[in-house]
Amino acid sequence: MVQLDAFAQRYPAQLSGGQQQRVALARALVFEPQLVLMDEPLGALDKQLREHMQMEIKHLHQRLGVTVVYVTHDQGEALTMSDRVAVFHQGEIQQIAPPRTLYEEPKNTFVANFIGENNRLNGRLHSQTGDRCIVELGRGEKVEALAVNVGKTGEPVTLSIRPERVSLNGSSESCVNRFSGRVAEFIYLGDHVRVRLEVCGKTDFFVKQPIAELDPALAVGDVVPLGWQVEHVRALDPLLEAN
Repeated sequence: MVQLDAFAQRYPAQLSGGQQQRVALARALVFEPQLVLMDEPLGALDKQLREHMQMEIKHLHQRLGVTVVYVTHDQGEALTMSDRVAVFHQGEIQQIAPPRTLYEEPKNTFVANFIGENNRLNGRLHSQTGDRCIVELGRGEKVEALAVNVGKTGEPVTLSIRPERVSLNGSSESCVNRFSGRVAEFIYLGDHVRVRLEVCGKTDFFVKQPIAELDPALAVGDVVPLGWQVEHVRALDPLLEAN
C-alpha cells in the first residue's frame, strides 16, 4: 500500500526521509485503527518531498476511510489535506470550518491573519446597517465592508482583505471601494507576482497578480487606482498588537 516492496531488504538508515515516513505510516495503519493521530509528521522533510507525502497521506485516507487528526503549524498543509480545520490560539479553538470557509470567511482577526496572506487596515466603526458597515480609516477614508465581528459605533475594527481580491488599474473601476496606491516593490514568484504598494498610509499593502494579468508597463513609483468589492472585505475585531 505504501509502495515500498522494492526496499524490503534495506535497513532503516538506508531509507530516505520520505521512505521512512512511509514505513511509519504502514506501522500506524497495519492494525486498521479507527483513528490515527499525526503530529507534525512531515516537518523534517524538504518542501518538494513534503508536498508529495501530503498527497500520499490524503490518498491513503481516501482509500481506507480512517479518521485522521493531523497537527501542523503549516497553514498551507492544513488547507491542502483537511476536510475540516480547527485553528487554535492560546489553547482555545478560534474557528472550525472547511478550508475554503476558513480562508474566505474568517470569524476573527487572528484567523484571518493566521490562514493565508491578509491585508489589514485599522479604523473605527462609522455606521452599520444589517450585515454591512462603513469603517473610517485613520486619514478619513471610508470603506464599506461586511460587518462580521464588530462592536459599537466609534469602536476600533480591523479590515481584512486578501491580496488576490484587490483589483488594479481598469479592473478596479467597478469596485465599490476605490483608492489609489503607489507601487513600492515587485516580488516575482513564478506563476504570480506580489506587488507591494503604499495604500491609505499603509506601506505593506500587497496585491497578488497572475503573471498573465500583470501590466508589463507597471513600474516602481507609479501611482495606480485599485479597489475591492464589499463582499471581499471583512470588518473584524481590532488587532491590538498592530495599534
